[in-house]
Amino acid sequence: MKGLTLGKIRAYWLGSVVCFGGFLFGYDSGVLTLASFQGDYRYGSGTGTRTNSLSVGLQQLGAFVACFIAWPLTDKVGRKKALMLSAAVFTIGAIIQTINTHSLTAFYIARVIAGLGLGAATVVVPMFNSEMMPKELRGQVGSFFQWFYTFGIFVSYFVDYGVARGISTHRSAQWQIPIGLQIAPAAFLGFGMLTLPESTRWLTKKGRHDEAWESLQWIRADSSQITMEEMEEIRLGVEMEAIATEGFQFKELLQGENFKRVLAAFAVFTAQQATGATAFAYFGPQYFKLIVGSGDRSLLVTAIFGAVKVVACGIFVLGFSERLSRRQVLIGGAIVMSACQITTAAVVKSFPAPAEQQATVSPPAIATIALIYLFVVAYNFSWGPMPWPYVSEIFSARIREPGIAIGVASQWLWNFVFSLTTPYMIASLGWGTFLVWGIFDLVIACFTFFLLKETRGLSLEHIAKSRFRAHSSSDDSVK
Repeated sequence: MKGLTLGKIRAYWLGSVVCFGGFLFGYDSGVLTLASFQGDYRYGSGTGTRTNSLSVGLQQLGAFVACFIAWPLTDKVGRKKALMLSAAVFTIGAIIQTINTHSLTAFYIARVIAGLGLGAATVVVPMFNSEMMPKELRGQVGSFFQWFYTFGIFVSYFVDYGVARGISTHRSAQWQIPIGLQIAPAAFLGFGMLTLPESTRWLTKKGRHDEAWESLQWIRADSSQITMEEMEEIRLGVEMEAIATEGFQFKELLQGENFKRVLAAFAVFTAQQATGATAFAYFGPQYFKLIVGSGDRSLLVTAIFGAVKVVACGIFVLGFSERLSRRQVLIGGAIVMSACQITTAAVVKSFPAPAEQQATVSPPAIATIALIYLFVVAYNFSWGPMPWPYVSEIFSARIREPGIAIGVASQWLWNFVFSLTTPYMIASLGWGTFLVWGIFDLVIACFTFFLLKETRGLSLEHIAKSRFRAHSSSDDSVK
């Protein structure tokens, strides 16, 4: 019993350290280019939309490229060193961003550099988590990434609100403090790796069996027969796949069952971005201006929005992540999100926000805010946390690294696309933006029902051996 408890503590610690990559991702997503930034970098309000789009989009472009660098990197040096290098690269980019260079070009280059570190981390984190977690904790701890992401956004929103209210728009510190604080979670991620062992499955794949056994004993806090049998299952699984597919070639990803899984990973992360939730994370104040009008009230409503995300995701991760099937969660979440977005579109169209901030918030605006908060609760019970553990589960050890890299690359690709287009959607479509997301959510529910396989409670080896079908039975093995 003592070993079981210590094993859980170590599993939660490992998940918390590596998922600080999620906190980093979230905090960076919520940092705004404030009025003082506009003054220091000398651009007018007419180019504000373009500057906001490029500030967000170029980092995501760097992250997209990093996904394909991270795959061979983590295969060569391991999960620990890859995450330490990712944190170091991000820190370099964050330092350059914090320096007041008065040059948007320098700032954009720094965003790309930070994106390289952030993108690499988002590939390695789910890989490391899935390879080290016992199957009964894999969904829960894998969902830590999204929970920490919501924590990061929550902190950034209140930092933005605090400096906007408390520091003059004529002082550079107003924008430097939020951006400079990114360095803290990056440092925690990098130095936190020193407290963890290397991935058991990666060590086994490299033939370092003694180190792999030490790693598994540490994370399970146990060396009993059960753990020895698990070690043997991991070893046999890795050896069988290495023998069966010796001499990996990229074209293997396009063959049979492998292609189904790669396509599913790409589609799952595409769907995550198409829900509209990430666009809210980046451009929350702009969205809420459509509802409450101009003024700092939109920042406060956005900050509360961030708090709702943290609470909702925390309840799901701690209470429901391993009690509900993956498919139930994803289908139900998409349906609820669709209903909220379509209803929001109808209300905003019927009751447009005033041009200027009013003394009180109107009843239609309150109802709309409640709908958006319900939307984000549904997202953080489903498409927020679940894609990360799900995609890390569906691949065999042979193609896990490139498979996850492709899946996460699609996340960054569509993150980039929507971050560039959302400001223009808000400016041109207004209430129609909510309608677009609602229709996307409905399509996502149908896609999940017909195409995604259930993986809850199954070992990685069992998932790898079974066919990837939405309604396949437990004994439907790949022949």
